[in-house]
Amino acid sequence: MFSSCTSKTQAAEPSELVIPAQPGQDNGLTIGLTRQETLHTHGIRTQADGSVPAEKALQKLEQGNSRYVEGMPQQRSFDADARLALAQHGQNPFATIIGCADSRCPLEIFFDVQPGDIFVLRNAGNTCTHAEGSMVGSVEYSVGHLHTNLILVLGHTRCGAIAGGSAAALSKTDKSQSETQPVSTLDKLLAGLAPVALQAQAELPAGSSLEEVAAHAVKVNVFHTIEKLLTYSKLLREKVREGEVVIQGAIYDIVSGKVDFLGACPRQALVLDMDAALVVRAPPVEDSTKEGKPVQGKGSASAKTGGA
Repeated sequence: MFSSCTSKTQAAEPSELVIPAQPGQDNGLTIGLTRQETLHTHGIRTQADGSVPAEKALQKLEQGNSRYVEGMPQQRSFDADARLALAQHGQNPFATIIGCADSRCPLEIFFDVQPGDIFVLRNAGNTCTHAEGSMVGSVEYSVGHLHTNLILVLGHTRCGAIAGGSAAALSKTDKSQSETQPVSTLDKLLAGLAPVALQAQAELPAGSSLEEVAAHAVKVNVFHTIEKLLTYSKLLREKVREGEVVIQGAIYDIVSGKVDFLGACPRQALVLDMDAALVVRAPPVEDSTKEGKPVQGKGSASAKTGGA
């Protein structure tokens, strides 16, 4: 299934001649077509180009965001030839990014990249609370089959999902509401953010407002998502441990447009060393010689009911 889109050359990573738009200059299609220059084999990143080391991939994102903030994005076009090149030669993104579904966060725009450059996964709250979710499998696909070496978990300021999750979590400190059960999928998503909100609250001075907790929870959630990715994926743990893949966090400011790169998760080393703790242990078997009790098995009443 992946054979047609995963065989990649190991050529050196090509570079681009970046010609930023000048203030007040026309950024129309004509200028983009005539001034765009690239060293990519087919004019756009495809599998004919080499993989990008994590350090260089991060640098490309930083430089792209700087151009965006300065109002000088790279001049280029994505035309029929580019679409055909990607269709025929396959995708070769230089980074995988987990971002929020918020419509105010257009990743390709504020990183100043084009189709084929980044492998993007988005949901409300850029979260990963369940091992069986599509996020984990999609990230494994990107590093295992597309060979991206950088994973960036990207939160953003004024995140509605984080604000909602924080409000729900803090409201449950009232015992009268502690037994409330999630009634919708959205409720379950917000409930999954409760540990993030409570950790953010614990890290702030007593009496901090809900707005302050939610703002800090954005950063806490970025690292929480990284921890969950590593916890749920043995493949990712192995690749990070071996230095093949780098996972870092960042926060996009929806007002300034600037991305604050946070670096690696502070607890990464601890999570990478967790494999022994994940071994599933078989339930203890009662000694049938003691007090004449039968060994619990598939046919025993206690095995069927889950207890004695």
